[in-house]
Amino acid sequence: MSRTPYKSGQRKRPTQKSPAVLRDERALERDRAVSEIVRNVLTPPQRLKPAARKAAIEGVPAAKARKIAAKEPVAPKAKRGKTAKPLAPERVAAILDALRKTYPNVVCALTHRNAFELTIATALSAQTTDVTVNKVTPELFKMFPTPKALAEAPLLEIERIIHTTGFYRAKAKNIKGAAQVLVEKFNSQVPKTIEEMIQLPGVARKTANVVLGSWFGIPSGVVVDTHVLRISRRLELTQATEPVKVEQDLQKVIPQDRWIQFSHELIHHGRQVCIARKPKCVDCSLEKLCNSADKTWSSH
Repeated sequence: MSRTPYKSGQRKRPTQKSPAVLRDERALERDRAVSEIVRNVLTPPQRLKPAARKAAIEGVPAAKARKIAAKEPVAPKAKRGKTAKPLAPERVAAILDALRKTYPNVVCALTHRNAFELTIATALSAQTTDVTVNKVTPELFKMFPTPKALAEAPLLEIERIIHTTGFYRAKAKNIKGAAQVLVEKFNSQVPKTIEEMIQLPGVARKTANVVLGSWFGIPSGVVVDTHVLRISRRLELTQATEPVKVEQDLQKVIPQDRWIQFSHELIHHGRQVCIARKPKCVDCSLEKLCNSADKTWSSH
C-alpha cells in the first residue's frame, strides 16, 4: 500500500512519542530543575545532602526542595587572598597575643630530665612525633643515662630501642656520634652556644634552638619545624620555604624575648588546630588574622 505523498503547505501530523522517550524527557527535566536549585539557591560551599538530593530527583516540587536546602547549615565563605600589611607591628602583636592566650603554659612536649636527654630526644624527633619519641627514650636513657654510656653503647642495641622512630639506623649512628663528641670535646657537657651545638652529629639549628631555649633559657633563634614553617607561611610572616630563611624572617618581626615561647606555641597550634590538611579554622584563635588559601572556614 503506497503512502500519500506529503504536499507543500499541508500540516504535518505530529509523531507520537513512545512511553520510554517521555520518561527520559521527564527525568531530564527533573535533573535540570535540581541543578538549577543547586546552582542558584544554595550558598557555596553548601550543597544538598544525598537524602535531600534524592528527594528532589524523585519529584519533590521546587518550593519544597528549597525548604529542604534552607535547613542545611551554611558555612561562611572563607576570605582568602593577601593581607595588605602582613608584617605590620600591630598585626604581629595581635598574633603573639592570641597565641599567648591560647597556650599560656605550653612547654616542650619531649620528656627529658637534663640537657643531654633533650638533645638526644630532639634529634630522634625528626620525621616522627614527640609521642613516639617519648615511648622509646625511657628505655634508652635507662640503659645509657650519660653521654659516656651512650658513646660506648653497641650500635645494634641503640637501633633496637629506637627503631619505631623511623630512619633508626641513621639516627642511632648520629646520637652515638653526638655522645662521643660530647665526651671527647665538651667534657660530657652539652655546650651553650649554637656554633658548638651544631658540631654534634645529627644536630642542626632546629635541635640547637630547642635545647638552648627550652633547657638553658637562651633565645638563640626560632625553632623552625614543619609546623612553624607551615603556619608562618599561612600567616604571611614569611614567603620562604627553607627553614634557615624562615627563621631569619621570623626573627626580624618576633621580639627576641618571645622566640622560645613563640616556637612552642606555634608547634602546639600546628599539631592541634592548624594541621597540614583541612585545618580546623573554626576552632582557630588566629582565624581573623589569617587569609590563607588553605582556609576551610571564615568569620569575616
